[in-house]
Amino acid sequence: MSFAIDVNILLYASDADSPFHGSASKFLDRCASGTEVFCLAWPTVMGYLRIATHAAIFARPLSPQDAMGNIDALLARPHARVLAEEEGFWGVYREVAGTLAPRGNLVPDTHLAALLRQHGIPTLYTHDRDFRRFDFLRAVDPLDASAS
Repeated sequence: MSFAIDVNILLYASDADSPFHGSASKFLDRCASGTEVFCLAWPTVMGYLRIATHAAIFARPLSPQDAMGNIDALLARPHARVLAEEEGFWGVYREVAGTLAPRGNLVPDTHLAALLRQHGIPTLYTHDRDFRRFDFLRAVDPLDASAS
Protein backbone atom coordinates (compact mmCIF):
# COMPACT_ATOMS: atom_id res chain seq x y z
CA MET A 1 0.00 0.00 0.00
CA SER A 2 1.35 3.42 -0.86
CA PHE A 3 1.13 6.70 1.01
CA ALA A 4 1.78 10.39 0.47
CA ILE A 5 3.85 12.91 2.40
CA ASP A 6 2.59 16.44 3.06
CA VAL A 7 4.70 19.57 2.64
CA ASN A 8 4.92 20.29 6.37
CA ILE A 9 6.87 17.08 6.98
CA LEU A 10 9.36 18.04 4.25
CA LEU A 11 9.69 21.55 5.69
CA TYR A 12 10.26 20.39 9.27
CA ALA A 13 12.93 17.96 8.04
CA SER A 14 14.71 20.87 6.33
CA ASP A 15 14.40 23.40 9.15
CA ALA A 16 17.04 22.75 11.79
CA ASP A 17 15.38 25.42 13.98
CA SER A 18 12.08 23.53 14.13
CA PRO A 19 11.28 21.52 17.27
CA PHE A 20 10.02 18.83 14.84
CA HIS A 21 13.23 18.70 12.81
CA GLY A 22 14.65 15.50 14.31
CA SER A 23 11.40 13.54 14.13
CA ALA A 24 10.61 14.69 10.60
CA SER A 25 14.15 13.90 9.39
CA LYS A 26 14.01 10.40 10.87
CA PHE A 27 10.60 9.81 9.34
CA LEU A 28 11.79 10.89 5.87
CA ASP A 29 14.91 8.76 6.23
CA ARG A 30 12.70 5.74 6.98
CA CYS A 31 10.55 6.51 3.94
CA ALA A 32 13.56 6.93 1.67
CA SER A 33 15.31 3.80 2.89
CA GLY A 34 12.18 1.63 2.92
CA THR A 35 10.52 -0.22 0.08
CA GLU A 36 6.92 0.98 0.37
CA VAL A 37 5.89 3.33 -2.44
CA PHE A 38 5.67 6.91 -1.24
CA CYS A 39 4.15 9.76 -3.19
CA LEU A 40 4.73 13.47 -3.45
CA ALA A 41 2.18 15.57 -5.26
CA TRP A 42 3.42 18.37 -7.52
CA PRO A 43 1.65 20.96 -5.33
CA THR A 44 3.56 19.54 -2.35
CA VAL A 45 6.88 19.80 -4.18
CA MET A 46 6.20 23.37 -5.34
CA GLY A 47 4.97 24.39 -1.87
CA TYR A 48 8.18 23.01 -0.40
CA LEU A 49 10.34 24.96 -2.85
CA ARG A 50 8.35 28.15 -2.21
CA ILE A 51 8.43 27.97 1.59
CA ALA A 52 11.85 26.40 2.24
CA THR A 53 13.57 29.16 0.27
CA HIS A 54 11.51 32.04 1.71
CA ALA A 55 13.52 34.41 3.94
CA ALA A 56 10.39 35.85 5.56
CA ILE A 57 9.36 32.37 6.75
CA PHE A 58 12.65 30.70 7.71
CA ALA A 59 15.44 32.34 9.67
CA ARG A 60 17.85 30.27 7.58
CA PRO A 61 16.10 29.57 4.26
CA LEU A 62 17.56 27.02 1.89
CA SER A 63 19.09 28.08 -1.37
CA PRO A 64 17.01 27.08 -4.40
CA GLN A 65 19.75 24.58 -5.30
CA ASP A 66 19.66 22.96 -1.84
CA ALA A 67 15.86 22.79 -1.80
CA MET A 68 15.80 21.25 -5.29
CA GLY A 69 18.57 18.87 -4.23
CA ASN A 70 16.41 17.65 -1.35
CA ILE A 71 13.57 16.93 -3.76
CA ASP A 72 15.99 15.30 -6.23
CA ALA A 73 17.20 12.97 -3.45
CA LEU A 74 13.66 11.86 -2.63
CA LEU A 75 12.56 11.46 -6.23
CA ALA A 76 15.69 9.43 -7.03
CA ARG A 77 14.41 6.65 -4.78
CA PRO A 78 13.05 3.78 -6.88
CA HIS A 79 9.88 3.65 -4.79
CA ALA A 80 9.06 7.38 -5.04
CA ARG A 81 6.22 8.58 -7.24
CA VAL A 82 5.00 12.04 -8.21
CA LEU A 83 1.28 12.69 -8.44
CA ALA A 84 -0.30 15.07 -10.93
CA GLU A 85 -3.84 15.87 -11.94
CA GLU A 86 -5.26 13.54 -14.54
CA GLU A 87 -8.28 13.80 -16.83
CA GLY A 88 -11.38 14.29 -14.71
CA PHE A 89 -9.58 15.95 -11.82
CA TRP A 90 -12.00 18.88 -11.65
CA GLY A 91 -14.88 16.48 -11.01
CA VAL A 92 -12.91 14.77 -8.24
CA TYR A 93 -12.06 18.14 -6.71
CA ARG A 94 -15.73 19.20 -6.79
CA GLU A 95 -16.74 15.93 -5.14
CA VAL A 96 -14.10 16.22 -2.42
CA ALA A 97 -14.97 19.88 -1.82
CA GLY A 98 -18.57 18.76 -1.34
CA THR A 99 -20.07 20.45 1.69
CA LEU A 100 -16.72 21.78 2.92
CA ALA A 101 -16.94 24.88 0.72
CA PRO A 102 -13.15 25.26 0.87
CA ARG A 103 -11.65 28.72 0.91
CA GLY A 104 -8.40 30.23 2.04
CA ASN A 105 -5.92 27.68 3.39
CA LEU A 106 -8.38 24.81 2.92
CA VAL A 107 -8.22 25.18 -0.90
CA PRO A 108 -4.71 23.69 -1.28
CA ASP A 109 -5.58 21.01 1.31
CA THR A 110 -8.64 20.07 -0.74
CA HIS A 111 -6.49 20.08 -3.89
CA LEU A 112 -4.07 17.60 -2.31
CA ALA A 113 -6.87 15.46 -0.89
CA ALA A 114 -8.51 15.31 -4.33
CA LEU A 115 -5.21 14.31 -5.95
CA LEU A 116 -4.79 11.52 -3.43
CA ARG A 117 -8.34 10.35 -4.02
CA GLN A 118 -7.90 10.42 -7.80
CA HIS A 119 -4.78 8.25 -7.47
CA GLY A 120 -6.21 5.90 -4.85
CA ILE A 121 -3.72 6.90 -2.14
CA PRO A 122 -5.44 6.22 1.20
CA THR A 123 -2.88 7.62 3.66
CA LEU A 124 -1.28 11.04 4.07
CA TYR A 125 1.51 11.63 6.56
CA THR A 126 1.02 15.18 7.78
CA HIS A 127 1.20 17.36 10.86
CA ASP A 128 -1.84 19.30 9.61
CA ARG A 129 -5.02 18.32 11.45
CA ASP A 130 -7.21 19.88 8.73
CA PHE A 131 -6.79 16.73 6.64
CA ARG A 132 -8.96 14.86 9.14
CA ARG A 133 -11.92 16.61 7.51
CA PHE A 134 -11.66 14.29 4.52
CA ASP A 135 -13.41 11.09 5.55
CA PHE A 136 -11.86 8.98 2.78
CA LEU A 137 -8.32 9.92 3.81
CA ARG A 138 -6.31 8.47 6.67
CA ALA A 139 -4.30 11.44 7.99
CA VAL A 140 -1.44 10.23 10.19
CA ASP A 141 0.86 12.52 12.15
CA PRO A 142 4.32 10.91 12.11
CA LEU A 143 5.55 13.58 14.54
CA ASP A 144 3.03 12.72 17.26
CA ALA A 145 4.76 10.29 19.63
CA SER A 146 1.42 9.33 21.20
CA ALA A 147 0.10 8.18 17.82
CA SER A 148 2.83 5.57 17.36
